Amino acid sequence: MSEPAAPAAGEPETRVEKRGRAGFIVLDRPKALNALTLRMVRDMAAALDAFERDPGVERVVVTGSGGRAFCAGGDIRRLYEQGRAGDHAAQRLFWREEYILNRRIRTFSKPYYALIDGIVMGGGVGVSLHGSHRIVGERAVFAMPEVGIGFFPDVGASWLLPRLPRRLGWFLALTGLRAHTGDLLATGLATHAVASAALADVERALEGGAGDIEAALTQARLAPPASRLAGEAGWIESAFAEPGLDEIAAAVARAADAGSALAAEAVAAMRAKSPTSQAIAWEQMKRGASASFDEVMRMEFRIVSRICVGADFYEGVRALIVDKDNAPRWAPAPADVSDYFAPLPPAEDLAFPEVAG
Repeated sequence: MSEPAAPAAGEPETRVEKRGRAGFIVLDRPKALNALTLRMVRDMAAALDAFERDPGVERVVVTGSGGRAFCAGGDIRRLYEQGRAGDHAAQRLFWREEYILNRRIRTFSKPYYALIDGIVMGGGVGVSLHGSHRIVGERAVFAMPEVGIGFFPDVGASWLLPRLPRRLGWFLALTGLRAHTGDLLATGLATHAVASAALADVERALEGGAGDIEAALTQARLAPPASRLAGEAGWIESAFAEPGLDEIAAAVARAADAGSALAAEAVAAMRAKSPTSQAIAWEQMKRGASASFDEVMRMEFRIVSRICVGADFYEGVRALIVDKDNAPRWAPAPADVSDYFAPLPPAEDLAFPEVAG
């Protein structure tokens, strides 16, 4: 999540260029940690269309500018302001096009390389981790922290997270806690890890042939860092397999009492999050584990269409981003969150356009 600075009028937010055999997309809002806007989503979609049609482009490379973040998420402040003004149509338009882009990346016909160093959260996950190659530096920091602002893990998290080993994705969804380079490798969210200082060399190699790329990745390869999540996967797997949120919370508390510092962090995190968002996220993980990617994206669009007219999203953003008092007053969690998952009228549901060849 990010509190972005508004771009100057006409200031580019995305740079698209062809270099050698690769098409490059650079997310270019460094002051906002490259938080996604609708304009950026549309720029990326247009670039993918052009690069897919261009026989001289063998692969696509996506990076973030500024050195601090690949992408810290969607432009939450802007979405908050639209919702407070009652412009839910504008909010849904952003999410609709963002989710279609996420699916476009997953089904893209050419290799898609995301070079990730620094922060990758929320919407940034959707434009990186659905690609074929996810290359991380040692400074990579991943999170899906949405339950902390009254939202939910979206952009395909319902597909990604429940497929991680040993319930680690359930842990990340329900706590919003961060994962680092070793965790990304251990879970398979990253395909390669390289020294951050060597990412520029890898980027240059991606302009050339396959042999150049393999050589660069081998030379820059980072020895797998220790994974804190993998090291504590025993209690995580047991706790997050419990049949309900209350049972999960109790199991995590027992692990904390037994001396796990990570469990103690998880207890504090879960107590601070929106109860409604946690209930939605838990249901997401259950449903997403056996759903197709397209089904997951439609499910998430149905959820977001209800979240944006609720209370907790606006209270969470107010507390953490606007007023920054860090004291959200959450609405009571509904006993049954199934209404968030109910189908929308056909004209409002998420549909995926055919991509012209």
